[in-house]
Amino acid sequence: MPGSSPQQFLGFLLGSTYRRISTAFARVLKPYDITPEQWSVLLMIVDRDGINQKEVAASAAKDQPTTARIVELLQKKGFITKTMNKSDRRAFQLYATEEGKALIKNTLTLEQQVIDTAVTGLTSEQLEQLRKMLELIYHNTGNPHQE
Repeated sequence: MPGSSPQQFLGFLLGSTYRRISTAFARVLKPYDITPEQWSVLLMIVDRDGINQKEVAASAAKDQPTTARIVELLQKKGFITKTMNKSDRRAFQLYATEEGKALIKNTLTLEQQVIDTAVTGLTSEQLEQLRKMLELIYHNTGNPHQE
């Protein structure tokens, strides 16, 4: 199709927009020695102290091996600890350390600044519509066997 551009396709536009936002966030997180993926998992653990690894994977929409690698890295960096679940010895409960909690506290504004820059020019009504549309797209593309 002559004159066509990848930006015409919604999937391409969603993916490239995500990558741009993620790259901008990675740049501001660099001094903290954490990636956006690690940060989002750490945020979940800070918000839900004692969450297990399976719950993290499901909430983050990541597979178990990827989640396990992120958890291992966060533990090595001293941002979290993990303890065996007393009722299920195969499961680990995750807890944020004081260092992990401080990192999230110190970087939440950075995340907000990146998002604020990305949505400059949109009204609050447009942002709410965008959020609802993205949630619907997310729901529509979910795997019914996983959720």
